[in-house]
Amino acid sequence: MDSAGFDAVLLQALFTQPPIGLHVLDPELRIVRFNSAARGVQGLDISEAVGRTWRELGFAADDVESMLRTVLETGEAVTDFRYRGRLAVLGGVEKVLLISAFRLQDAEGRTLGVVGTVVDITERDRAEQRLQLLYRAGERIGSSLDVFRTAQELADVAVDELADVVSVGVLDSVLHGEAPGPGPLVDPVTVRQAGFRAVEAITAIPTMFQIGGVRVIPRGNPYAQALSDLRPRLVRQLKADDPWLVRNPEYAENVREAGVHSLIAVPLATRGVVLGMANFYRGPESPPFDDADLGVATDVVARAAVGIDNARHYTRERTIARLAQRVLVPGGLPSYIAAETAYTFLPVTSSGVWYDVIPLSGARIALVAGDVSGHGLHTVTTMGRLRTAIRALAAMDLQAHELLEHLHDLTEQLGREHPPPENSDQTELTATCLFVIYDPVTRTCTLSRAGHPAPVLALPDGSIQVIDVPAGPNLGRGVASYQSTNVAVPEGSILTLHNAELLQDTDQDKLPAFQHAFSTPPGLTGSLQDMCDALLASLLPDNPTDDALLLLARTRSLGPDQAVSRTLPNEPESAAMARRLVAGWLTDWDLDDLTFSTELIASELVTNAVRYSTGPAELRLIYDRTLICEVSDNSYAAPHLRHAEDDDEGGRGLYLVAQLTQHWGARHTGRGKTIWTEQALP
Repeated sequence: MDSAGFDAVLLQALFTQPPIGLHVLDPELRIVRFNSAARGVQGLDISEAVGRTWRELGFAADDVESMLRTVLETGEAVTDFRYRGRLAVLGGVEKVLLISAFRLQDAEGRTLGVVGTVVDITERDRAEQRLQLLYRAGERIGSSLDVFRTAQELADVAVDELADVVSVGVLDSVLHGEAPGPGPLVDPVTVRQAGFRAVEAITAIPTMFQIGGVRVIPRGNPYAQALSDLRPRLVRQLKADDPWLVRNPEYAENVREAGVHSLIAVPLATRGVVLGMANFYRGPESPPFDDADLGVATDVVARAAVGIDNARHYTRERTIARLAQRVLVPGGLPSYIAAETAYTFLPVTSSGVWYDVIPLSGARIALVAGDVSGHGLHTVTTMGRLRTAIRALAAMDLQAHELLEHLHDLTEQLGREHPPPENSDQTELTATCLFVIYDPVTRTCTLSRAGHPAPVLALPDGSIQVIDVPAGPNLGRGVASYQSTNVAVPEGSILTLHNAELLQDTDQDKLPAFQHAFSTPPGLTGSLQDMCDALLASLLPDNPTDDALLLLARTRSLGPDQAVSRTLPNEPESAAMARRLVAGWLTDWDLDDLTFSTELIASELVTNAVRYSTGPAELRLIYDRTLICEVSDNSYAAPHLRHAEDDDEGGRGLYLVAQLTQHWGARHTGRGKTIWTEQALP
């Protein structure tokens, strides 16, 4: 074959065989010749195309025409120009084309036109979009542990990219942290609308898509079929005469109003457990769904199902944590002679906030406020452990700073043995605590705190002050170094303990709220609970992020009709003096039935004080719910209960005391120790 024949064959092959579109345009961008076999123009009659521009064929837009004219004028070739649009020559089907163009010149360099190649990359582009959609779904879906938000994220991701309308419904049990057993659902299912989005072109939104709305999915439609066997359903074309639409005229009307014509129904399920359903629709301006769309929808829903299931587990754990929290914090506070108490506890989250009022020896009480870091069941159970521990430590009559030191060590131990779970918002266990001891006899408060906000004191004269208590380290962090502070508290003062959600140490601008709450008639003598509620309402932030606690204590004092004392010299005769004093005091209180036992108790305790200390002893009787007898001396030696043998001459004193009393014990003071006993009143 000669060269001329070869050129003719080659030219014929270029315009009939390649799978790409080859177009020759004249300087006016009119078609001179094109490859009619290429994808995108197959079946187009050459007589309809020759002499017409791409624009006249509905094949291109302004940007394509501008690109071709630039190639004509400059001679610079353009490769891989991407065009996306609907081609009139193909009935308005959307295509993505990759266009390349170069200027056509003769041997003398005269411009003859433009040669353009067109490659149909619609399928490749759709595949890339699907991959990008799956990538965005992995990034955006499941950003929180909220069922509604996760469902809405699914709808937001899928609209425009995959569907024109997306509706997500979940089972009511999922919202409560529960779920049906593994396997498909066979009965009519009720779902609650949790997520919805539609493109702007679809303006008629049926009421069935309203967030929070409830609808029943009857048998015999694609939704019920998908839930019955956990397989997604593709309905390429919704028709008014479809049997399941005919049986549901109201739903058919909703579909007609929305203008949707194609449907994908995918069950929200993970680990074999059904959580709800996601439905995808396309409107008039979009082509019907195909099998590739079904696969993408299934993958996106699978990602959302994991997020919704995580949210369900979180909801369930939070519910359990809140129930545990209600059990582990006091449901009410008993009354004590030392102070009137009231509290308001607002559980916003399942946090580690706790409070307590603990009876101590000598008619004293301990006021406690604490907060374990974090939220959830682990935090709540840790709070319960610390509250139990602080009650046990308080029963040992430790001083306030000593108690916090022991609690600090226990918190460190709990952190090692029971660290926060990996999904917790805390990496290590830590807590704050404020421990306040009030003595109604001396009308003094002893305070120590571990990182907790300092209490506020309202005095009877109306003045408000934050008690200056050195802030030791949080429990479980740093070195256990705490200090105790003693403050004189007049009778009728109000101590306010709170957590950081209501008041920080630096929030001095909130103190007027205390002034207002305590000055409102009838002032400090009014209902303590009413003041507590009003104060919390004024201190609570607009959008609280943690539980809020307010504990109020209005102090009382014990007068001569309830507490008497006498200092006795360090000499043997003091035991007899103690018996006479006790007999007289009990007669004044009309408690003669307890005279014999109390005389014996006081005599033994004073005898021990004279024997083992070097200074005077103080004898005190307190008439409370029990009869309390206390003897204080300057010795730090702790008493021990002994069981004397028959031939022993001593060692029976504390044994007799223990037999005559309900409780007895010893506590260290700043000047020595105090041995106390309690007897039941007749």
